[in-house]
Amino acid sequence: MPDLPAPYTRIRTEFPEVAAAYDALGNAVHEAGPLDDKTRQLLKLALAVGARLEGATHAHTRRALEMGIPADAIKHVVLLAMTTLGFPTTVSAYTWVTDELDKS
Repeated sequence: MPDLPAPYTRIRTEFPEVAAAYDALGNAVHEAGPLDDKTRQLLKLALAVGARLEGATHAHTRRALEMGIPADAIKHVVLLAMTTLGFPTTVSAYTWVTDELDKS
């Protein structure tokens, strides 16, 4: 497992109660609906791409791979962004995703 970003681990260490509450919220929202784990993970990846969050796109790509989601499905999520977010955003997201895919 790759190292987590230092600011992320630092805030979790400095504010453990907040980190625990955030984790509990994350668990609650994942369990609140009918979507299966892999569908939720692909949606989280799509949200990261849509928000243009490089770190989150990397992280959700890694999580998708850890869940056994195939690379072609991950790339499809990125391609689906093209007609909504535009070509430049799609190219950026593709580079972030392939950073992780190339490591696997």
